Amino acid sequence: MNYAEIIEYVKKMTSDNGRPPMYPFRSRYEHTMRVYRWAIKLQSKLGGDLDIIALAALLHDIGWSEDRPHGEVGAELAVEYLDSLGVDPDIIRRVGEIIMIHEDKDTDADLSLECKIVMDADLLDEVGAVGVLWDAMATACEDEASYKKAYYRIKNYYRINKPKIRRCKTDAARTEYAKRMQMIDNYILQLEKELF
Repeated sequence: MNYAEIIEYVKKMTSDNGRPPMYPFRSRYEHTMRVYRWAIKLQSKLGGDLDIIALAALLHDIGWSEDRPHGEVGAELAVEYLDSLGVDPDIIRRVGEIIMIHEDKDTDADLSLECKIVMDADLLDEVGAVGVLWDAMATACEDEASYKKAYYRIKNYYRINKPKIRRCKTDAARTEYAKRMQMIDNYILQLEKELF
């Protein structure tokens, strides 16, 4: 599998797919690469088919539509692309299924290990140091930005995301998620000492 070629395809698709960026600094491609790296780390701990995990992680966000779920659009594009590369049809089917449902983090469905890993990798990119940085940068883009506004945004982000640990499908992801939330909690406590 030529992953360099696939990564170039992902870079093109995430920039061309028309998905409006939430903020000028938010890159769908960079998010995808972080998810890919997390998926590889989780696979090294948990097992599973590396090619299916890597392909699903890389291709999970290539599609976008105002009218349809992006997982559905992305799955169609991924299946077509992988077929054009001559990838084994069973791998294509499994990758397409993962991409189709990757956003349904609250599902109770019986998921494959590969699907759990990709979903967890995507979830882990929502929390941690990158999330704190995102909130700080988003606050800076607003009118009357201040440290206190960033503090309140980060604190709200923590409050909203802490219970989402229940969405983790694997113990390895739960452990990492808990570590990240503890880091944010410590950061908020330190920030409170410095700001108030």
